[in-house]
Amino acid sequence: MHDIKSIRDNPQAFDAGLARRGLKPLSASLLAIDEKRRAAILASEQAQARRNAASKEIGDAKKAKNETRAARLMAEVAELKTTMPELEAAAKAADELLTMELSAIPNIPFDEVPDGVDEHGNVQRHVFGNKRNYGFAPQLHDDLGTALGYMDFEAAAKLSGARFVVLKKGLARLERALGQFMLDLHTNEHGYTEINPPLLVRNEVMFGTGQLPKFEDDQFWAIKGELLAAPDSERLMTERLGLIPTAEVALTNLVRESILDEKQLPMRLTALTPCFRAEAGAAGRDTRGMIRQHQFTKVELVSITTPEVSKDELERMLSCAEQVLQKLDLHYRVMTLCAGDMGFSSQKTYDIEVWMPGQGDGGMFREISSCSVCGDFQARRMDARSRGPDGKPRFVHTLNGSGTAVGRALIAVMETYQQEDGSIAVPSVLQPYMGGIKVVARE
Repeated sequence: MHDIKSIRDNPQAFDAGLARRGLKPLSASLLAIDEKRRAAILASEQAQARRNAASKEIGDAKKAKNETRAARLMAEVAELKTTMPELEAAAKAADELLTMELSAIPNIPFDEVPDGVDEHGNVQRHVFGNKRNYGFAPQLHDDLGTALGYMDFEAAAKLSGARFVVLKKGLARLERALGQFMLDLHTNEHGYTEINPPLLVRNEVMFGTGQLPKFEDDQFWAIKGELLAAPDSERLMTERLGLIPTAEVALTNLVRESILDEKQLPMRLTALTPCFRAEAGAAGRDTRGMIRQHQFTKVELVSITTPEVSKDELERMLSCAEQVLQKLDLHYRVMTLCAGDMGFSSQKTYDIEVWMPGQGDGGMFREISSCSVCGDFQARRMDARSRGPDGKPRFVHTLNGSGTAVGRALIAVMETYQQEDGSIAVPSVLQPYMGGIKVVARE
């Protein structure tokens, strides 16, 4: 969330940042709300101060036996008691309105982020590896999986509907092996601490990382209902919890409403979890196969840092995610996203796109990881701060990245390591996790 003081100090820079996101200027309307809010708070504070002063003056008047003045002051206090709740309510309403408006505005991109309105404005940063040459036409992962008998979309549809899959035997084990390999790499070599977080979280946790209020329809919600007896009727009380769309939500919020010692930073966390996305904003896209699922598995990377090192931490996080694909010997490229294609909370984002030879006409790059630095944008929403050597609290900076999406890594391995007979060669780095199995083939 944005700092209204910063907007007040430099509204032109704020509007210029929004323009790079393709948004209209908002500083004037925000500052108008802020002016009303500050006036309402001042009126409430002045009424409270006057009530306190008048109460003291009543005592002084009674000591001086000035009953007329005492009566006048008591009448004034009585009137203030009546008006103060209204003033406090007006101040609270103005503050809530400003918070609501600010919470729906995306983060401002760094100056170094390229301009652009969509993915066509993204800029290639570098490439790893090369396309493989096959002596046959590479197949799509879902054709491979179905032919093996280990990827079943029809069974999943009977259980849950579209955009779900049932993996069996060798492919189920291969996906598990990928997740375990990634976790081991990040914890043993990259210094991340493994976390096993809840998959269901409260509204304020979703708000903290930016899923609410703007992306409410993109989430899955679990509703817990309880029928309560009332004097004249029955009423249903409900509690709503959100299924995490990424472990970033739970991991980042571990520091919410806290003040950390900066000696604890940078804090690096990782988790392997199921993720759930309604994909309301992606209707009709990637409906075939496992590319865009309502439920998928991902290894997430989260860093909590001081402002001084957050940009460097982004480069480090990108390197950690890249090493996953390098060890799997998968061809990929890294893209710097343009301002119009970045996520809501991001100041700068790198996408890693892995080459999938069975996709499209002759193969194509598909996103497998995004690494983003968010500055203090999420920290303000979570009230997450740290205390440095000077003892003064300040907001931390947060970063998140996929390290990587396990389902898409499975697709990339299947399509890259496919053999002419439809079997899948297991990358050497995964074989210890597969009990030594070197090929996933139909039994």
